[in-house]
Amino acid sequence: MLTVGDKFPAFKLKAAVSLEKGKEFKDITDEDYAGKWKVVFFWPMDFTFICPTEVAEFGKQNGQLLERDAQVLGASTDTHFVHLAWRKEHPDLRNLPFPMLADTKRELSTQLGILHKTDGVPLRATFIVDPEGIIRWASVNDLSVGRNVAEVIRVLDGLQTDELCPCNWKQGEETLTEKFKKAG
Repeated sequence: MLTVGDKFPAFKLKAAVSLEKGKEFKDITDEDYAGKWKVVFFWPMDFTFICPTEVAEFGKQNGQLLERDAQVLGASTDTHFVHLAWRKEHPDLRNLPFPMLADTKRELSTQLGILHKTDGVPLRATFIVDPEGIIRWASVNDLSVGRNVAEVIRVLDGLQTDELCPCNWKQGEETLTEKFKKAG
């Protein structure tokens, strides 16, 4: 699996981006959103039970991520047509503010090393990628456990300080770097 310090792979994927007729799909590449932090998360399959809770929560927290100059990109190996159908069918997903990438050929999820060994679907993987395209945080959950979006935001906050952040640190709290400067 690719991890912290690795370059996030190049990609070009179709994405469901809107419910508006004629504007439903767009090609998204690794070069889009240049100069921004990216939060890229994968879910196993559309039309399942845990997945919509995670996708919807990233949608609800999208404003907080945008305030941090971070673009959310969600992905699974379902097609862009399936993503669109899921958005239309599920009330919590209709107004998602971020692209739903279709890694249909499993190229990106294979390069990242996040495919479930027997089921062949992506694990619940989340990557925080810095503006230079380097993975700064990677987290992977088994299929049965949803992730914590608040923790993703907390880690992004810590990474963006470029300082030493202790356990359970939250934005606005003193970092260890600040504490050492005061003591020194």
